[in-house]
Amino acid sequence: VLSSKCESSHRLNELKAEYAAELEKNEELRRQVKELTEKVRLAEQKKDHAQKQVEALGKWSKAGPSGTVKGLRTNPTVIPDEPVNPRLAVILEAVAVGRELIVALANWNVKESLEIWFTNIKRVGITNYLVVALDDKITEFCKSNNVPVYTRDANDGTASIGRTGNNHAVSGLKFLILREFLQLGYSVLLSDIDIVYLQNPFDYLYRDSDVESMTDGHDNMTAYGFDDVFDEPAMGWARYAHTMRIWVYNSGFFYIRPTIPSIELLDRVAGRLAKEPKSWDQAVFNEELFFPSHLGYEGLHAARRTMDFYLFMNSKVLFKTVRKDDRLSKLKPVIVHVNYHPNKLQRMKAVVEFYVDGNRDALKPFPDGSEWEW
Repeated sequence: VLSSKCESSHRLNELKAEYAAELEKNEELRRQVKELTEKVRLAEQKKDHAQKQVEALGKWSKAGPSGTVKGLRTNPTVIPDEPVNPRLAVILEAVAVGRELIVALANWNVKESLEIWFTNIKRVGITNYLVVALDDKITEFCKSNNVPVYTRDANDGTASIGRTGNNHAVSGLKFLILREFLQLGYSVLLSDIDIVYLQNPFDYLYRDSDVESMTDGHDNMTAYGFDDVFDEPAMGWARYAHTMRIWVYNSGFFYIRPTIPSIELLDRVAGRLAKEPKSWDQAVFNEELFFPSHLGYEGLHAARRTMDFYLFMNSKVLFKTVRKDDRLSKLKPVIVHVNYHPNKLQRMKAVVEFYVDGNRDALKPFPDGSEWEW
């Protein structure tokens, strides 16, 4: 009898173990089914993606005669999502004009440049602009000068970056902050502080692309693209390889519309900067805008436009070319961005003297590049 009881107890334990093993197998199978179902769903979602986009954006149409066919260029804007940031939504409702505005990030390190920045914005008559203050001192400074200001929540995880971060850290932060503006349905002209406003930029925008950016290029080829031929003599008759080149977009001055591709761009850049702390935000910004889809990588489907480099002028164009040309120096740019040079504050003041005060000698003391000749 005792032997029988022991055998029954042992068998019962075996059955329990088998039951537990089967439960574990079933759980693993459920997980696999869930993963496969998700893969099927994603595959279906990607299937005929282009056709679904056409269905969503408009009626089907036949291709017309040669030379008359044009693809879709302007993506629709997102539906505003005010619960994302109700406090910011109230501010934007009061500040924006036509649901668009200039936005700049600033901490106390750039106080003097910021003063030149907003003084010239006011002089031009621009009212739809906003400073995102990254510390309390800048908040109070803006309020004391009647400058529209938005201060982020002190509990926000990005607050410490804004207060103590260097220029590159703050530059990376702007992609995270801009997302909320776009989610709320506003177009943003993102502006660095080292920019002098001479005309209203909203009068010169096309608004036909997801991103409309100033260029670091300095002539028609570098700004708008050219065929650059690479020579490799060892290849014999095939020594010449044609490449397409364009100078990068400046991530310190660009107009971005509230579209899905625009928000995806911000997410991609912010995500990479978080994972690649040594990377430069402008390089990442351009890589995500321009790299095409290829094996293992899906490119961003965003429309882009390059701004006129004489209207939206970088400081290389100004100091190397424009100031030395009697005809070009008489043209009045929309903005001048002191992005190529140090001594930013001094050069900003000189730009104001030259274009606003009419002092034709104001730019002469500065070297073309970053080094002074002794």
